[in-house]
Amino acid sequence: MFAGIVVNNESILLDKIFYYKVPKELELDIQIGQIIKIPFGKSNKLILGFVYNLMDSLESDVKNIKEIHSIKEKTQLFTLNDISLIEYIKINYLSTYLEALKLFLPPGIISGAKRKTKTVLYTSEELKDKYIKSPYKEIYETVKNNQGIFNKNELIEKLSISVSPVNTLIKHGYLSTSDEIVNRYNVREYENYEKKVLNTEQQSAVNTVINSNSRIFLINGITGSGKTEVYMNLVEHYMSKKKSSIVLVPEISLTPQMVERFKGRFGKDIAIFHSKLSDGERYDEWFRVKQGKVKLAIGARSAIFLPFSDLGLIVIDEEHENSYKSDSDPKYHVRDVARYLSKEKGCKVVLGSATPSIETYFETFNNSINLINLKNRVDGASLPLITLIDMREELANNNRSMFSRQLVEDINLRLNKKEQIILFLNRRGYSTFVSCRKCGYVFKCPNCDISLTYHNNGNLVCHYCGHRERSSNICPQCKSKYVKYFGIGTEKLENEIKKVFPDARTLRMDFDTTRKKNSYEDIYNTFKKGEADILLGTQMIAKGLDFANVTLVGVISADLSLNLPDYRSAEKTFQLITQVAGRAGRRKKPGKVIVQTYSPHHYSLQFAKSYDYDSFFDSEIKIRKAMNNPPFSRILSINLSSENENLLIKKINDIGINLKEEFKDGQYEILGPSPCIISKIKSMYRWQILIKGIIDNHKAALIKNRVYDLIKDVYSDIRINIDINPNSLL
Repeated sequence: MFAGIVVNNESILLDKIFYYKVPKELELDIQIGQIIKIPFGKSNKLILGFVYNLMDSLESDVKNIKEIHSIKEKTQLFTLNDISLIEYIKINYLSTYLEALKLFLPPGIISGAKRKTKTVLYTSEELKDKYIKSPYKEIYETVKNNQGIFNKNELIEKLSISVSPVNTLIKHGYLSTSDEIVNRYNVREYENYEKKVLNTEQQSAVNTVINSNSRIFLINGITGSGKTEVYMNLVEHYMSKKKSSIVLVPEISLTPQMVERFKGRFGKDIAIFHSKLSDGERYDEWFRVKQGKVKLAIGARSAIFLPFSDLGLIVIDEEHENSYKSDSDPKYHVRDVARYLSKEKGCKVVLGSATPSIETYFETFNNSINLINLKNRVDGASLPLITLIDMREELANNNRSMFSRQLVEDINLRLNKKEQIILFLNRRGYSTFVSCRKCGYVFKCPNCDISLTYHNNGNLVCHYCGHRERSSNICPQCKSKYVKYFGIGTEKLENEIKKVFPDARTLRMDFDTTRKKNSYEDIYNTFKKGEADILLGTQMIAKGLDFANVTLVGVISADLSLNLPDYRSAEKTFQLITQVAGRAGRRKKPGKVIVQTYSPHHYSLQFAKSYDYDSFFDSEIKIRKAMNNPPFSRILSINLSSENENLLIKKINDIGINLKEEFKDGQYEILGPSPCIISKIKSMYRWQILIKGIIDNHKAALIKNRVYDLIKDVYSDIRINIDINPNSLL
């Protein structure tokens, strides 16, 4: 028997299958997906590898073939069925074998992570009626009433005793010990979330997904139309058919709400899988799925690779979100992976959004995706009124505050009525940048080509590399004291709220306040219980959250996303405004939305004001077509970075000349080489080339190979980042 092995080494030069002989003693035990030890290289150093395929013979000469040394991990971490998806990811996202197959592994498994065990105490069944004198009796009775709960140290601490009497009871057989697995996942019980009677639109959506021969669906439902209840009914249906489901959410901040609802409906046996969990917790959740102990998983992007063997349904909520595309290799998109799984496993895929991505909605016109509309809010609630405030007029009327007069009036009105408010600002920190008014010097990160952001703790912070330094009131260039803080972030907004609305109880949800493990859930629950009046934050509060008492939403600056140097900026702005507006008026009380902007006549804001997605789509798709942007083309980004700027410029110019010669027939548009908009990050200079056109997988692979070949002599000095339809062109 022979095995094809992917070695655990990230070098692009080792991105191939290596073949080894399987020793006779391992033939019965070896399986695809196991971790094994193999001798590698001239020195035959033992390294780790993954069994990728097995065969009875090899076409090549086998005289000098090496043997597998041993099996390190017997669990089948990926199966023969997974191999086709690994190949799909490798080809479509230009990744290596290793990068693709690592998506299927439980966290920490390569470094030797194991199930957590605990040596617990039990009482002896044979000696249960025998008299035990004090002080042993209390020890015995405590263990008897808590079988398998305490280990030695916990028992000693509970009873404030020494270890000696416990050891005596064990020695004479009154107590026994057992090594048992400690589960590190959440088994918390949640309040019952009763099943609701679906309205006509919701029931029609459920019936369409279940009964249609189509496999891919888009539920285009306005905010508050009850998409989550549709998901729950679908999950319930597939559970009744003994099928598993995966429900994906884009933000970890949305996970507590989804967990609360789904566990309240279906019980505690639901796997939760996202990056805020520890490696140990995710490791245990992975194995819980592998062992078939759960039929439902809720999580972020990576949960799509959980090892369900009987998958019936994949739900991708807020499908338009950028977080569904990975920024690290392999740069997969969850929508594409879900579609492939649907084809391979026959499962249904439901995409849900009030503001679908342009690419997804475009596919509904050629019937690649089955469109389902939910046009009404549940319980008869109406969409909140959106008012655009022209901040140029506020300035003309001598209002230099970050709050328009209308917003201040509406906040005071809601505070007096004991109703809640959400304020959205998609920029954290206190001030956007710090500058000297005398000479114009801007405090910049020494490692990145980006201004430092002032935080309220007195630090200047780079939001790209994390560099921190204390702020100074003296300009380092001209030594003047005319240093001023410009722009606003969520910290400054929080301070202003406390000044203008001193009696309001305020919560802030952004990256800085949600670093701790349970911080999302704590903030969510505090606001839900009505223990705060105003919730302010970045985009993590803009979608999905459902608070009954929120009647006012304020968008402090709609222009932040509108002015990004990105062909998707109008789409992102429309989505953000519509999504955050949807947090208001979700029950009986009417809602209102105030959007502050310096560009009130922009088409994305005008269509958002009237919740007119179709008109926005019609306008945007014409611009995309005229500019030959996705979905009419693919954009391949070649991003090179190096600490050696001269070497970087020389090499990327060589690549540019080569590619322009290759594609001189005009079939593809080549932009660059040019410095990236952010030309340095973490002391690495950055240049890029963009190729636009109908780039198929074969052509993309040729381009990748050409790039690597042209820098092979300086490979250790230059980093390569190649992405198809990247989230950001910065």
